[in-house]
Amino acid sequence: MSRIGKKPVPIPSGVTATVDGQLVSVKGGKGELKFTVPDDVSVVLENNEIKVDPRSETKKARALWGMSRSMVDNLVIGVSKGFEKKLEITGVGYKAAVAGKNLQLSLGYSHDVNFAIPEGIAIVTGKPTEVTITGIDKRAVGQVAAEIRAFRPPEPYKGKGVKYAGEFIFRKEGKKK
Repeated sequence: MSRIGKKPVPIPSGVTATVDGQLVSVKGGKGELKFTVPDDVSVVLENNEIKVDPRSETKKARALWGMSRSMVDNLVIGVSKGFEKKLEITGVGYKAAVAGKNLQLSLGYSHDVNFAIPEGIAIVTGKPTEVTITGIDKRAVGQVAAEIRAFRPPEPYKGKGVKYAGEFIFRKEGKKK
């Protein structure tokens, strides 16, 4: 039994949800999101909450049960509160700035890295060394954060690079003399 899948997804006030077969649509103050639930899982909307149950006791159905419930929960959270990821830039001369629909990153390369900001994602640079990514789709926010981090991942000797806020970088000792 899935501990996550057993819990129904509550729908807060100001959010409307509809279930049409396998398609779950959620609309809220921040926008609208849709998710098609796999055929091995059934979805029911009752008493202002969405219940997800496996159609059979197969291993695949049980695996998709908890995942489907989490995806539906992410839809509800996304349209009501939204999601946010923070990145920190460490290194001498490393900085970020938003210019129109692009994020310009100076990461120690010969040229600045220009990253096109996708639709539905907002990027804010409060300080030149902090990047905040916000949006209603959790997967898209995480993907954009991972792509920005991949331009210069943190290295273990000095810790220079782009890292998630709160991420621990295992530091290595340099050469011995």
